[in-house]
Amino acid sequence: MSVKIHPSWLAVLQPQFDAPYFAQLKEFLVAERQQYTCYPKGSDIFAAFDNTPFEKVKVVILGQDPYHEPGQAHGLCFSVPQGVTVPPSLVNIIKEINSDLGANVPLGCGDLHGWAEQGVLLLNATLTVRAHQAGSHQRHGWELFTDAAIRELSSRRNGIVFLLWGSFAIQKAQLIDKGKHLILTAPHPSPLSAYRGFFGCKHFSKANDYLVSQGQQPIDWTAIR
Repeated sequence: MSVKIHPSWLAVLQPQFDAPYFAQLKEFLVAERQQYTCYPKGSDIFAAFDNTPFEKVKVVILGQDPYHEPGQAHGLCFSVPQGVTVPPSLVNIIKEINSDLGANVPLGCGDLHGWAEQGVLLLNATLTVRAHQAGSHQRHGWELFTDAAIRELSSRRNGIVFLLWGSFAIQKAQLIDKGKHLILTAPHPSPLSAYRGFFGCKHFSKANDYLVSQGQQPIDWTAIR
């Protein structure tokens, strides 16, 4: 597994890479890749950390695990490469951005690198998945790793916005110091739940209002390629 991760994150997360559970996780991933196609490719597994340095994180969006169909996953939660059909949850995210901000982002755009470059950590709780099998790499150690990342952000940084969508993500609120950061929760943007309160949550304007109140630059949420 070739690790491509920003040095600022490597410094913070080195104890996790050195932990016994991570050695077991690596053995599991090697065995999986010998038998199955897995996503994303090795160099993209830590893309969320590589594209958004630790000290630059302004917003965290938490997903569950990578897309599991060919050509979709590239290491940023909810994001797909340019030219790939935009999944339904991301379509709904863009609809909410357009409604919230009075924007006109095309629903056919799905590459969120423009967010990552501005300080939005697009983090899946599980960083790999077996092709065609959602959740297939859960409970093998990734959650310990990504929970540690959230804890480090919470303890070492101030004034971060955490956008937690759906019951799985909302459970992660217990890892975050509510006195130092803003936590915004809503139903998941999936078509199954978006109409229960994701639409109309206005998380994108609320996040920017908070960042401005903290003396930070707001996110250009329309920067979707």
